Amino acid sequence: MSPEPTHGRLSFVTLEQFLKQLPPELEILHDGGSGGELLRWVEPSELDDPTPYLPEGEFLLTAGLPFLGDGGSRENVDAYVKRLVGAKVAALGFGIRPYFDAVPAELLQACRRHQLTLIEIPESIPFAAIGLEFSQLLESDNAKVFRQLAETNRQLMRAVLSPRPEHELLAALVQKVPVWALLVGADGRVRARAHAAGGSTGVEHSLLEPMLERLLSGSGPRVEVDGFEQPGSAMVFGHPLRSTKDANLGALILGSDAALTPAQNSVVQSVVGLLELLVRQRTSGSLAPSQLATALLLHPESLASGGTRHVNGLKDLLAQSLSSTRSAPLRVIQGIKVDSPEWPAGDSPVRELLQWRRLFDTKLVEITDYGFAAITRLKVDDALLADIEKLGWRLVIGDPTELTGLAAAHQRVTSLRSRVQSSGRSARVDEVTWSVTGLLGREAGSMLAARLLEPVLSLEADRRDPLLAVLRGWLSENGSWDASAKLLGLHRNSVRRQIGLLAELLDADLNQAQVRAELWIALQYTDGLVGGGEA
Repeated sequence: MSPEPTHGRLSFVTLEQFLKQLPPELEILHDGGSGGELLRWVEPSELDDPTPYLPEGEFLLTAGLPFLGDGGSRENVDAYVKRLVGAKVAALGFGIRPYFDAVPAELLQACRRHQLTLIEIPESIPFAAIGLEFSQLLESDNAKVFRQLAETNRQLMRAVLSPRPEHELLAALVQKVPVWALLVGADGRVRARAHAAGGSTGVEHSLLEPMLERLLSGSGPRVEVDGFEQPGSAMVFGHPLRSTKDANLGALILGSDAALTPAQNSVVQSVVGLLELLVRQRTSGSLAPSQLATALLLHPESLASGGTRHVNGLKDLLAQSLSSTRSAPLRVIQGIKVDSPEWPAGDSPVRELLQWRRLFDTKLVEITDYGFAAITRLKVDDALLADIEKLGWRLVIGDPTELTGLAAAHQRVTSLRSRVQSSGRSARVDEVTWSVTGLLGREAGSMLAARLLEPVLSLEADRRDPLLAVLRGWLSENGSWDASAKLLGLHRNSVRRQIGLLAELLDADLNQAQVRAELWIALQYTDGLVGGGEA
């Protein structure tokens, strides 16, 4: 969607718009720069201090009664104007007669000092006529706003039905409301963002972390407010997105340089409600995963032999299940509960399932005997991994793949699961050296070495180290007596004698290829088992 111009946004009555509707006899004596501000009402008052009764954005009218006698002193007039500015009065209208024939000079000077818009109202224009004109303008503007709201709601519903509903909703929002918008998931990561063409793009994500912490840790409907010096961010509002059971599913952050009008707030609330529905639907379930599962269960061969149209249909269903685009790379994740593979007593697998759906932003999660398996579009960065490990879990994180490569990706992840279970440390497929030693890992390799080589490792160092060196040299030369003797700098008969001794100590037939292979692998992990090291 392309952003609409500013005049296409939801309207409201400003001081400038109102003054254009009034007779030209009114004269602006000082422009305090409030012409673009929202004008809420027109109110006459002759009180010395009317501010306790004034809402923000008021056009205050006075005939000057507060300035008679001592009230007209420079000190009193200055205090009067200062109070109006503190109450955020939009403008002061001064009516000529019956008390004054002209606007007092002290009042004009005070308005200039404090930047309050001052308007001279001639005797020919009664205050009642000004109030009536405002109410008529407000009524016509309200009718216009209602029409705009109806059209905006239709646009929001079209966005919800689009292929990327969250992105389209934010795009529609910034067209109608002068804000930048940021949609954040329950993990604190940005899911979508939008801003008007040429408008502010928001503030650094790190600055929003305190607000996000409050939003994602609180409960119930609420709005968090903050402000920053960056353009378009003087007022930043945070709206939580909640499940039907008040679980925090994310947040909508909006930034603007001015308070929003009631009509604009109405649009924001509509967007918040629609986003909550989308997030709830994404985390709790939808039709896409069941369609995808049915197609693959009934026609598993379709990935290899199906036509382009059929495969693209499966990709569309997969994208909906992952809240992503068809071209986004996929990852297989396996989670292992290191301390206790079984589900804790009284803890519902359904609750855990929903938790993994939310954390990995996917509907494709399976509860397994070792923990869970998931397909996600997330890269699973170190921050997310650390959060999951704090819960007592370890992950095997697959490398990026496509729909047709999911089965092979799952096999690669599965091959590392035992390593993670034995080491207690998470692993990434794309960081593993794909060799026997690389896949076995330090912990499992040390256990193998300690078991196979225990009779040798238990000897004193002056006997142990030469025997290990001979075994390593002989195996590296494929059991060749001459080649290993040359490598070790020993006579071939000495090599034969020591290999024979090793065979007796290890109670193994060193002529078997499997025995040799296992010993060779075990030798790669002896460093931590000798010289006072620990397994």
